[in-house]
Amino acid sequence: MKKNGILNSEISKVLSEMGHTDTIVIADCGLPIPKEVKRIDLALKQGTPSFLEVLEALVADMEIEKVTLAQEIKDFNAELEDVLENKFTDKDYVSHEEFKKLTQQAKAVIRSGEAAPYANIILHSGVIF
Repeated sequence: MKKNGILNSEISKVLSEMGHTDTIVIADCGLPIPKEVKRIDLALKQGTPSFLEVLEALVADMEIEKVTLAQEIKDFNAELEDVLENKFTDKDYVSHEEFKKLTQQAKAVIRSGEAAPYANIILHSGVIF
């Protein structure tokens, strides 16, 4: 049994198989997930687990080179955008429509129970050496 880090076996497996520049998405409970992308559904009920709870677990267990956000987060979820602004230095902003297209290339989409608008992020894998 794992002692530290992410205990969810599906997330742990995806992270261990990721290479430099591969992506994984953390999504709110409303983001459409492409059929061809692995869905890891953690949503228990509205708000549980929160976007930030899932993000904190991944940040602790993953080397992140940069992140991609929907530009609409600035207007519709400024509080979360402020948190992310302080957490990540390298950020790309794209339209929400472009964001949804980019999820098609992800190794997996982790669905949280988050119900706040535009609480979605694409994490781009860095390299540990």
